[in-house]
Amino acid sequence: MTTAGDIMHRGVQWIPAHETLDRAAQLMRELNVGALPISDENERLCGILTDRDIVVGCVAMGHDPAEVTAGEMAKGTPRWIDADADVGEVLHEMREHQIRRLPVIQGKRLVGMISEADLARHLAGDQIASWAESVYARTTPR
Repeated sequence: MTTAGDIMHRGVQWIPAHETLDRAAQLMRELNVGALPISDENERLCGILTDRDIVVGCVAMGHDPAEVTAGEMAKGTPRWIDADADVGEVLHEMREHQIRRLPVIQGKRLVGMISEADLARHLAGDQIASWAESVYARTTPR
């Protein structure tokens, strides 16, 4: 059985909720990633910040990324998966919530992140195609 821990990218790093978006962007550049999990003061997952969030939700709105915090950008209930979860559960969680990145937790600690690239490296072509269709599918207005 292939698990979330088998396919995840290790070495993921938190961005504290109190950290500013300019620092988050610098950290994304240093780590060569497009998303960072946001942690509260107890190192619990409280959201995910993407490079797009910074651009569209802050800069394009005329806000100063040196003044807006990662925590202010955290919206909704963050999704995550246990490291021991089967890859089928990973795909289900990502499909169900139409998300492209999924933090991996083990023993209440962040241990990795699963992205589209990780799926592409570890899954069969038909699994990837089915996942992409469901995550990127948009309902058409009637």
